[in-house]
Amino acid sequence: MQIGDEIMLFGNWGRLHFIENKGMAFGMEFGGNYGKLLLTIFRLIAVGVLSYVIRNQIKIKAHFGFLIALSLILAGALGNIIDSIFYGVIFNDSYGQIAQLMPSTGGYGAWFQGHVVDMLYFPLIDTHWPSWMPFLGGKSLSFFDPIFNIADSSISTGVFSILIFQGIFFKEKEIEKVVDESFNITENSLEKEG
Repeated sequence: MQIGDEIMLFGNWGRLHFIENKGMAFGMEFGGNYGKLLLTIFRLIAVGVLSYVIRNQIKIKAHFGFLIALSLILAGALGNIIDSIFYGVIFNDSYGQIAQLMPSTGGYGAWFQGHVVDMLYFPLIDTHWPSWMPFLGGKSLSFFDPIFNIADSSISTGVFSILIFQGIFFKEKEIEKVVDESFNITENSLEKEG
């Protein structure tokens, strides 16, 4: 597909709409090429920290749903990192042409400078404001305009799962047990020292 091409799914409700996101969520950019490099480095650090957290949560036998939610966030972050690191190096641009894999002239960008491919578009409302409305009458009305990818969906699903099911994931008795065990370890260490 070329930039801007779309394929209709589910009638007019869903679309595969090909864009390349140069920055963060919703196409926000952060300081040009250096900002993109910093964003990718931040993502790599976040993935490292999240991997460490997941490893520790497995050790303490955290709720399985919580582990799944963290894994969804990690998988989504990795997907976006892979795009931003490699996509610009292995593909040429898609403006007015279909991108080629490993073109002889090289990709459109350097390492860590690739765009993230977004393609899922589900405008739930796509209409116009009624003409009688002051200031807005006749203007376009669209709800849920973001174009996103599966990695973004994975991250969002993981985060929302943690927020919605935190009462199940972090039961009060389990939290008290972890705190008690931590406190006992500290008391035992102090007794040995003293």
